[in-house]
Amino acid sequence: MKIMAIDFGDARTGIAISDITGSITGETMVVQSYNPDKAAGEIVELVKTRNVERIVLGYPRNMDGTAGPRAEKSAAFSEVLKERTGLEVVLWDERRTTIDAHRILTENSRHGKKRKEKVDAVAASLILEGYLGFLKNQ
Repeated sequence: MKIMAIDFGDARTGIAISDITGSITGETMVVQSYNPDKAAGEIVELVKTRNVERIVLGYPRNMDGTAGPRAEKSAAFSEVLKERTGLEVVLWDERRTTIDAHRILTENSRHGKKRKEKVDAVAASLILEGYLGFLKNQ
């Protein structure tokens, strides 16, 4: 089963898609969009062309576990994706994924504009890896 993980953002949305076995990250990309409806449209198209069967959406809780404004935006976006794809959308706690993505890119000497373009895709792959690990332990 192919699983898509999404790191939803205001300007860029990171996407990671598993391989067909649902065991590792197969590909990553970034959707550039300030418009959530346009981002959803591009995600719907990726779901169709990549034969995705489940979506995991990053749910950015505050460090104390509460849901703030970003989490509310993600929850609302999950409803849009459910409606437009007909797929299950799992909200996944993504605390620290963007921080970890920046650390990974720094350790690999990625700086400047290229870093901005990659951080969301790396964060999405961290969300996907966390979810796939969870599934393996079930």
